[in-house]
Amino acid sequence: MASPLRSQAHRIQAFLTCLTMTVSLTVAVQTSAESVLITDSRQPIATSKNIRTIYLDLPANLEAELSANLPADPEAAQTTFNQRMTPELAARLTQAHQDVADAWSMGVTKVPAVVVDHRYVVYGETDIRRALERIEGHRRAEP
Repeated sequence: MASPLRSQAHRIQAFLTCLTMTVSLTVAVQTSAESVLITDSRQPIATSKNIRTIYLDLPANLEAELSANLPADPEAAQTTFNQRMTPELAARLTQAHQDVADAWSMGVTKVPAVVVDHRYVVYGETDIRRALERIEGHRRAEP
């Protein structure tokens, strides 16, 4: 027989799994000529408001925050979880999973990566301006 705490952890994991599956099934269509920086919290890169930034580890970080130091008592753990899972946090978690699904759909294999128009990618460049210039140079040379 599973312990009440283990049962609570399974319910939280089931919720997060369902959330991930829902997000993966609702991948949004991206607009043409969109510039996206894909990175993680260990490699933060300064960017402008015109560049969408995806942090691949944000879902895990938010989930860790959500489940940190839950009480051993299942009812108390559920109450704490419910208090933490605000509509704002749920929206952030949903968007974070959507962002990861978007990065996967772009075929990104490592970070940092700058992607333009879902077609051009520069890996390893920490200067966004230089990455965009390299992509633009390539687009001009091979339209």
